[in-house]
Amino acid sequence: MSGTTRTSADLDPRRRRTLFRAWHRGIREMDLIMGRFADAEIGSLSEAELAQFEALIEVPDRDLFRWLTGEDVTPENYDTPVYQRLKAFHKHDAPIHS
Repeated sequence: MSGTTRTSADLDPRRRRTLFRAWHRGIREMDLIMGRFADAEIGSLSEAELAQFEALIEVPDRDLFRWLTGEDVTPENYDTPVYQRLKAFHKHDAPIHS
């Protein structure tokens, strides 16, 4: 079960692959964080933004999770506009599954 609610039929191969990878991170919490953002945003990301998102997908789950929760400082090279959108997309005052 992937969890995705978005069809990939209208996406180019690169976006389909990125959407799939966002939902298959390794730990369920990161699947939900990255996958839900991808469901909502993948179709509207520019090529540059898509590259930024793909770079975030390459970050190990533990590191990215700690950055998003504020446990660790986000390295400057990953603190991109897409990272800021990802972080703002998920409100930390509500359960991730609601």
